[in-house]
Amino acid sequence: MIPWVLLDTATVPGGGEELRLMQRGTEFAIRLGRSDLMNSRMHGSEDALGALACAKIAGRARPKILIGGLGMGFTLRAVLAAAGAKAQIVVAELVPAVVTWNRGPLAHLSGNSLADPRVDIRETDVSALIQAARSTYDAILLDVDNGPEGLTREENDRIYSMAGLASAKTALRPGGVLATWSAAPHKRFAHRLSHAGFAVEEIIARAGRNGRGARHVIWIAMNGRAA
Repeated sequence: MIPWVLLDTATVPGGGEELRLMQRGTEFAIRLGRSDLMNSRMHGSEDALGALACAKIAGRARPKILIGGLGMGFTLRAVLAAAGAKAQIVVAELVPAVVTWNRGPLAHLSGNSLADPRVDIRETDVSALIQAARSTYDAILLDVDNGPEGLTREENDRIYSMAGLASAKTALRPGGVLATWSAAPHKRFAHRLSHAGFAVEEIIARAGRNGRGARHVIWIAMNGRAA
């Protein structure tokens, strides 16, 4: 069997946890501790996150979309494919090394999406961009942790809190969508979305191809009706 090779490491700002970029043949993984946060063979649900969110705002001439968490670029690639030529996509990635990896050894996985002129990459906390926005985005996509709880750092809990969801509603335009990825169901978060005033749909998406692999969860939360 081909062994895994360590390509690089990075520390999560404010969290002290170490991310490791690994490669085995043509397969890549980003690991935190013993867990794979991302794997290049299993990205079906990340693709679905981008496609489902864009489907909800289809028809908007110049959609502005915020993606929290770059990962390996699969969600960004899906958004670029679906959002149209005049879309503006802001990507917030807290770990600078992840951006470097996506411009280097991982670039081919997303079709070099960071080079697309529609993309504005920000090396910052996505919650800061959300809190500063007022009716700015047609869609906000969150794939920051393995679910709606801080994994890479405890400060991320605020993104999924009632206060964080209220900020997301304020940041979205009427009829906008908040789409959140999770490795597993989370009843409390689903209820929290409803209590925050979103119309919520919970969708199961497979990690692998052809309907195989782990079952992941995507919440599609609509901010009322379009203006």
